[in-house]
Parts: sequence; structure tokens; C-alpha cells
Amino acid sequence: QVQLLESGGGLVQAGGSLRLSCAASGRTLYAMGWFRQAPGNEREFVAAIRWSSSITYYADSVKGRFTISRDNAKNTVYLQMNSLKPEDTAVYYCAASRWFVNATARASYDYWGQGAQVTVSS
Repeated sequence: QVQLLESGGGLVQAGGSLRLSCAASGRTLYAMGWFRQAPGNEREFVAAIRWSSSITYYADSVKGRFTISRDNAKNTVYLQMNSLKPEDTAVYYCAASRWFVNATARASYDYWGQGAQVTVSS
């Protein structure tokens, strides 16, 4: 079993920055990612990183503004969010995968964190 513990959400003004963290415990993972869900919307892919190779994937809406990274020693993945926009407001979920072909699909992920609220004011 894998447990994911998220931290780092909050309220920030448009143009500001936040960093989310997700600490994983349990079995070895293939990859970790971040999804987000705004009220009334489907949960959508944000970013992912393969644990061993550090290959990264990003949604078009966050490319150039968000950066996903990982710290092997701490078994932790980070999402650095810069130039935040009001439309980035959502609950952000950390997710972990034992294996995937499609990094952007929800079904590719086996474990989920509890979610962290990110609110960007205009």
C-alpha cells in the first residue's frame, strides 16, 4: 500500500507562486503526478514525472509556468507553480502510479492524496 501526504496549498494573488509537496510512503513507484479539480469540473491532469528517469509531462495550460520535480532521498514530489492565474484555482491532488502508458489519464494512477486547496485571487 502507498500513502501520499500533500502540503503547501493556500491563497495567493494572481501572478504569485506556490509550491505543493507530496511525500510518498510504501512500495516503489513508477511515477507520480498532479491533477486538479475546480468546482463543477472534471479532475484534470496537470503534470507527472517518472521516478527513475525524471521524464516529465505537462498539460498545455501549465507549460512554462509549473515545474514538477522529485527528491529521491525524501520520496517526495514537488509542484512549483509560478505566474498563477485565477483559472488555476482548484483542489490539487497528488497521485502515484505503479505503471502507465498514458501519463495524463486518471486511470493510470493507483493511489491518490487527500487534496490541497489552491486559490488564486484576481
